[in-house]
Amino acid sequence: MSQLSYFEAIVMGAIQGITELFPISSLGHSVIIPALVGGQWAKDLNVSAPESPYLAFIVGLHVATALALLVFFWRDWVRIIGGFFTSIRYRRVQTGPERLAWLIILATIPVGIAGLVLEHIFRTLLGTPLPAAAFLAFNGVILFFGEWLRRRAVTREGEPALVAARAANAEFEHGDTVSDERISKMGFGRGVLIGSTQILALAAGISRSGVAMVSGMAAGLSHREAARFSFLLATPVIFAAGLLKLPDLFGPLGAGIGGQVLAGSAASFVAALISVAFLDRYFRTRTLTPFAIYCLLAGVVSFIILAVR
Repeated sequence: MSQLSYFEAIVMGAIQGITELFPISSLGHSVIIPALVGGQWAKDLNVSAPESPYLAFIVGLHVATALALLVFFWRDWVRIIGGFFTSIRYRRVQTGPERLAWLIILATIPVGIAGLVLEHIFRTLLGTPLPAAAFLAFNGVILFFGEWLRRRAVTREGEPALVAARAANAEFEHGDTVSDERISKMGFGRGVLIGSTQILALAAGISRSGVAMVSGMAAGLSHREAARFSFLLATPVIFAAGLLKLPDLFGPLGAGIGGQVLAGSAASFVAALISVAFLDRYFRTRTLTPFAIYCLLAGVVSFIILAVR
């Protein structure tokens, strides 16, 4: 049975922490990178192999990433959880935190159900290097499409839309409650639709944060609002997926790799915390275009390399 080395664990842990939040697909990179490196990496880090310890290792990485998101957005989650309990207590959905709490709950139901039903099928059939590379390139197309939609909306709405966007960015500098309030005003139907697009990320190569951002921008959110909403949506989804697979970590698949899991999880936590801090500022003024270019080029190049081997 293959084993993970500490070097493999730390490198892939750091990559997971970055790619889970950057709109470039963590699962895609977890599948493609070991295949490109080849040799022992391809043997040790095979996500589609039924007896691979890599599956248990990824569980630890997901929990670490979710913890990093909770740490960064802890103020938001205090407001959201408080809003949920006041909503239950007073049987209402009126305030921003109350609406945001139910928006997140409703938006995570479709991907939660799909994950339980389809995760094994997607992982075994599509969790191999060639499909992952193809989907990574397609992820770049999705990101380009999101930017096209955003530019079209600004062009259609004219200068007032630009002024409003700049004013919103200025307000963001004074506190994230403004951002949460804007997100919470989105209709529940749109929120569920945005959450449902995360189902696409069950295919290795499609980014959960990427598709959620694109659908959020299509619903009228700014880049930063869409990014923040995608991170808030991702937190319970990633956490639940990790906890659901936690028995694997303490079962036969996790035997003998406890130290590697801890090392990789620590690397993932630090990388995720740095990444979300960077992206929260990046999307104040910048776009998805660099990530779209990267995904398209990396996907095409990886596909060609893997196909001709």
